Amino acid sequence: MSDTVSYLMTPNPVCVPTDATLVHAAEQMRDHNIGDVLVVSGRTLQGIITDRDLVVRGLALHADPLATTVGTLCTTSPAVLEPDQPVEIAVEMMRDLGVRRLPVCDAHGTPVGILSLGDLAVERDPDSALADISASPPTV
Repeated sequence: MSDTVSYLMTPNPVCVPTDATLVHAAEQMRDHNIGDVLVVSGRTLQGIITDRDLVVRGLALHADPLATTVGTLCTTSPAVLEPDQPVEIAVEMMRDLGVRRLPVCDAHGTPVGILSLGDLAVERDPDSALADISASPPTV
C-alpha cells in the first residue's frame, strides 16, 4: 500500500558493526553511493552515522579514521519507523526531529530499510527540485 513506509523506503539498508572504523563506513557510503550507514550489533540497530557525522564529529575533531569506530561517533538510539506505519508519521517525525533519514526496523529491531527526505519528495512532490535531485542517477 502506497500510504505506508514500506512502499517508499529503500530496502536492504547498508549496515556496519559498531566496531567498524570510520574509513570502513566511508568506503561503504562511497561504494553504495549513499550518505549514511546503519550501525548494528549483531542484527539489532544501535545507531546511524552520516557522511556529515564523519566530517563534523570525526575529521574536524582530529579523530583517527583508521582507529576510531562508528560506535563512538554514531547517533545512538535514533528514531525508528516500522514498515507498516503511515507515511504521514514519517513526515511528522522528520519535521519534529529535524532529520533527513529514518531507519526502518522490524519488530525485533532489525533494520529492513531506510526512508529519506528524498524518498518522500519523489513520491509526494515529484515536481520539486529535491525530487529532481533525488531521482537523478548518481554522478559518482
